[in-house]
Amino acid sequence: MSQEKPVNISINSQGAPVEEEKKESTTASAPASSDASTTVAKMDTELEQERQVFTQLFSTRKPKDGWAGLSSGLKSVAKGTAAGMASLVAQPVVGAQQHGFGGFLTGLATGVATAVALPMTGLGVGMYQVGRGLVNSAEAITSSNQGMIWDEEKRAWYYYKLDDEAEKVEELLKEQAKKKGDNSGSSSNGPERKVKDRAYYDLLGVSTNATQAEIKKQYYVKARKCHPDKNPNDPTAANRFQELGHAYQVLSNEQTRAAYDRDGLNDQNDQKLQMADIDPYVFFAVMFGSDGVTPYIGELWIANKADTVLKDSKMAHDLAQASAEDGAPNSSSEADMAQLQQREERIKQLLEEDQLVQRKRQVVCAKNFRKRIQPFVDTYQSENVDSREEEEAFTSEFTLMVQAEAAEICQTPFGHVFCKTIGKALQLEATEFLGFETALFGNWDAHSAAWEKRSVNFHNNLRVVGAGISAVRAGSKAMKTVEEFQQQQKKEDMGNATRAAQTGLDQTQQAKDTMEQLEDTLPAILELAWAINVRDITRTLKEVCFKLFHDSSVDPKVRQKRAIAIQIMGREFLSIGIISESTKGMTSPDQDETGISKEEIKLRAEIAAMTTLAKAQGQEISEKDAEYMIKQQRIMKQQQQAQQQQAQQAQQQRPKGGEPEVMHA
Repeated sequence: MSQEKPVNISINSQGAPVEEEKKESTTASAPASSDASTTVAKMDTELEQERQVFTQLFSTRKPKDGWAGLSSGLKSVAKGTAAGMASLVAQPVVGAQQHGFGGFLTGLATGVATAVALPMTGLGVGMYQVGRGLVNSAEAITSSNQGMIWDEEKRAWYYYKLDDEAEKVEELLKEQAKKKGDNSGSSSNGPERKVKDRAYYDLLGVSTNATQAEIKKQYYVKARKCHPDKNPNDPTAANRFQELGHAYQVLSNEQTRAAYDRDGLNDQNDQKLQMADIDPYVFFAVMFGSDGVTPYIGELWIANKADTVLKDSKMAHDLAQASAEDGAPNSSSEADMAQLQQREERIKQLLEEDQLVQRKRQVVCAKNFRKRIQPFVDTYQSENVDSREEEEAFTSEFTLMVQAEAAEICQTPFGHVFCKTIGKALQLEATEFLGFETALFGNWDAHSAAWEKRSVNFHNNLRVVGAGISAVRAGSKAMKTVEEFQQQQKKEDMGNATRAAQTGLDQTQQAKDTMEQLEDTLPAILELAWAINVRDITRTLKEVCFKLFHDSSVDPKVRQKRAIAIQIMGREFLSIGIISESTKGMTSPDQDETGISKEEIKLRAEIAAMTTLAKAQGQEISEKDAEYMIKQQRIMKQQQQAQQQQAQQAQQQRPKGGEPEVMHA
């Protein structure tokens, strides 16, 4: 007797019975539907991964023109061939390791198939890219003639305008500052930051997240209430007002506030300054005396990188300290992972900040150059210029002004190096642009300038590598000397007091020799710094000139006049720099390639360090003040050297017996 399936009877809203036989089958089909969804999701994930691999292996981006399409096609063919050969070697090895001889045969078959498929795919993609490039060549010629430039990221032609980019950079900086403020808790809203001591915050009645505006506002409110004049009968009013002012003085300065947050209520005058409190921009500005050329080259890249390193070290210290305070013993691995993730995010943020800072630097320099050459451009645009003689007169006047400016820059110790570097870069960029503007395929000067630019870039890179090797060698030698001195001093400290007293003089002399060894590394380090600076300035001015010469907000003739003015500036800066270098000459055997002696390097480094520390403590010292200090220190050292020479001469002239000679009749 067959068993029938149970049938459930239910009553619907109208009161009629309804059979529910299919409920069981519907329920049974639910797992199948779920498995199908999982399979589809898995297939989508695998397809996405394969698409990403294909995109990384073969270049399928829109090519700018025929040359770009050919380059992209050749890269695709080369990558496909290399990947196929790698698969042919790797697949049999992996198969043998996993499944023995059978896996080897399977891997060999797979490798052969891949070695054929990938190069063929690369060839197909390459031909496709070449075809796209040829098709896009017409658009490239038309767009280029119209003054448009190619956007490498968006892969499209557009009209570049200097002022529009300046506005965009400012907007990005504001967004970045707002985002940074939100992440760092620079508002009184939200949870407070952890600090070493919050006494000053409580005294002012503000949160540890308070902004400078909030601190200032609250200080004025508190100061009016506890001012001694408004509290004549309160003997403690003066002390409270003084404490309030001291708290505001500390919290209103970013450097002293950071030190207070870190160290608490220690003696502010005796608080040790850490690396995070040091401003590398101040140090390098004083060290190289770049105040006169800052409008043209901006802040040096080496200072920006030093600032990034200091920020990263401070960030790592803060994260480690927070982890030590909050982390539980059983969750050390989780705390380490969280700390590593935070640091990676912070490093990514620092890199984005560096790119934006460099972009702003280029825009600001381009605007400064535009302002500098605008009188020359306006003169050529003026309707009052009717003859060739008047144009030559205006050109001569502009040239004399540039010569005077370059001569003033060369008065600084490193001025001739700045002028040569700036002049060479400007002259090559302007010559290349003008050559391709006046002829369809460029004249001889344009191609010559392009080849010379490549040669200069190669030489700059080679110089950085060579200077880096020399600096590493000099630093390793100095560190070895320091370690030997420390080991010897430790051994002597373990002896008795009598022996230590006998060797005290030897230790002093050895310490002096060690310091001299460290000072001997200064020229090598400075040479590396200058090699980096020269490459940085050259690259920055390349982008600056590009912005000036492709600014579509002005007529093409105006851009050509800008290029002529930049060419004049480059020529005169270069010539004045060469003349200044030959005039200074190599007056001392310990001078480096910049013509600066070891003593001068040491002197400038000392004053730069003093100025940086003073700035970190809240004192304002301008670069002119620093140059005056360097000049006075140089005079004092020259006087000391003269006195030492006179003393040595007097000692040499003194009789050996120590008694004055007696003249006998």
